[in-house]
Amino acid sequence: MRRFSYLSLRSFLIALHDVIATALALLLAFYLRFDGSELFYERLPLLLRILPYFLIFSVVISYFFNLTTTKWRFISLPDALNILRVASALTLALVVLDYIIVAPASGSTFFIGRVTIVLYFFLEVFFLSALRFAYRYFRYTRVRRHAREEDAAPTLLIGRAADAEILLRGIESGAVKRIWPVGLLSQSAADRGQLIRNVPVLGGIDDIDDVIAEFARRNKTISRVVMMPSAFETDAHPESVLMRARRKGLIVSRLPSLESGDTPRLAPVAVEDLLLRPSETIDYGRLEAVVKGKAVIVTGGGGSIGSEICHRVLAFGATRLLVLEHSEPALYAITEALNAIGSGAAIDGRIADIRDRERVHRLTKEFRPNLVFHAAALKHVPILERDWSEGVKTNIFGSINVADAALAAGAEAMVMISTDKAIEPVSMLGLTKRFAEMYCQALDHDITSPVGAKPCMRLISVRFGNVLASNGSVVPKFKAQIEAGGPVTVTHPDMVRYFMTIREACDLVITAATHALADARSHVSVYVLNMGQPVKIVDLAERMIRLSGLQPGHDIEIVFTGTRPGERLHEILFATEEPPVEIGVAGVMAAKPNEPPMQTIRKWIVALEQAIEHDDPATIKTVLKDAVPEFGSTAA
Repeated sequence: MRRFSYLSLRSFLIALHDVIATALALLLAFYLRFDGSELFYERLPLLLRILPYFLIFSVVISYFFNLTTTKWRFISLPDALNILRVASALTLALVVLDYIIVAPASGSTFFIGRVTIVLYFFLEVFFLSALRFAYRYFRYTRVRRHAREEDAAPTLLIGRAADAEILLRGIESGAVKRIWPVGLLSQSAADRGQLIRNVPVLGGIDDIDDVIAEFARRNKTISRVVMMPSAFETDAHPESVLMRARRKGLIVSRLPSLESGDTPRLAPVAVEDLLLRPSETIDYGRLEAVVKGKAVIVTGGGGSIGSEICHRVLAFGATRLLVLEHSEPALYAITEALNAIGSGAAIDGRIADIRDRERVHRLTKEFRPNLVFHAAALKHVPILERDWSEGVKTNIFGSINVADAALAAGAEAMVMISTDKAIEPVSMLGLTKRFAEMYCQALDHDITSPVGAKPCMRLISVRFGNVLASNGSVVPKFKAQIEAGGPVTVTHPDMVRYFMTIREACDLVITAATHALADARSHVSVYVLNMGQPVKIVDLAERMIRLSGLQPGHDIEIVFTGTRPGERLHEILFATEEPPVEIGVAGVMAAKPNEPPMQTIRKWIVALEQAIEHDDPATIKTVLKDAVPEFGSTAA
């Protein structure tokens, strides 16, 4: 209530300012036109009778063009254009008043006149703009003063001018604090020699050593470097920038991409920022359209993938979120983190094991979700090669439980997070995930098959590869080994993998869901994310060692340990029997459906249940190989 009153008072004061500005502009235009002569005083009584109606009209026009609702501290070019629009509309109103209403009524004698109208336009623009831009400049100079008084770190910006302006605006608005940019280095020749919001472009990125040395000679030592999103482009040589800055003992930060609507903020430069091809362009409006206002369940919400999905669905406007997680510490951590965001959504976290069919069904039915994202799984290849029956219980039967529960609760869609290892699998992880995919495919097929009937739910699977910085991924492992002084262990010199960032993977998962919901009759139920070119693991290890300021083979040894059970050297994106299908969505492809009928799958499920109940590993393996004949694992 207090905030509403504050906003109403602020809007009233802005409207009052604009009314006074409009009145002054009109009166002064008349006065200047007639030089304060008797002609001015002859017209003044009629002008004062017209003025109140004109001012009321001006308030309506100002509100229509958002002048009364824009904060002056952020005034910019769009606001200046709105001022021009308001002045133009009011000037046109004076033309109509003088030429169509007053002149005919007074025998074709013009009351205002063309000169007065022209004078009014320029005076109106001036009076509406002057105080606004003066306040904007006052706030700008105050931010500069506070930054210097607070011992803000002299900072060198790296990247293109367009990116730098975003950060500079963040500094001026107070969103980014305790840094003061003294210069910009850009890979674009067109930027050089320019001023970006009073910050000079001092040269190219290769000039970083000379620029830092020059500031040191002038006793203005640079203590921090901020890398813009464009600084991570190949032609900007991000590895060289990071290594040179760290060798000089500078703090290196980055400005994350703002395409997703994030608030400008600085973050540490992570090694994984330098390891990827450019991220896919995500249509965030499409994601918001499918998530906003929805109730969402995320299984395995405390894991690296599940927790990021939780954050993303809240960012896209979900109103209710239920996190299912079997680990109490993980559940506590993610619910605390989500509640700290202050999204306004109703967030609940429940301990639940997806193997517990009755509990999963009960919680899902009580919550009544629109969307279910199934991220809970056992995923570490070597562990599942030893305890593969546990993978069957979680990855197969757990996924069946979640899919059936989502269908029974009336969800619009259930999305299962799968893996590229499910394609012609050679590991128990890939095999169990492929079986779960087949179940979801068959169930989705049965739901979407009846002619003329609207599908009650879509069940889809989304495959992607290794996720950088996820729990158990190779990058954190290499980091720890480098920090310990080595050696860095790589299984095989020819080992190749696909990599994605956690956010990119999760956003593309939601993107796949939007396609499935928009094209319910497509029968596409397995989606594959575009992960670019695969990365050679030994090259990744060498690059990470160099980014740490060390030399591979000299400071840190690389040791080859041999391939582990269930591993293959090269991952593949599509099986021979399921060629790719373009769906017209950037970053996402589909696999042509290739699933056995549900009746056959249910027979395998019954056989698996009986084999697990009797602890019969031989039968389990026989059933799985029958279900997925392309399986080539040697697991025992």
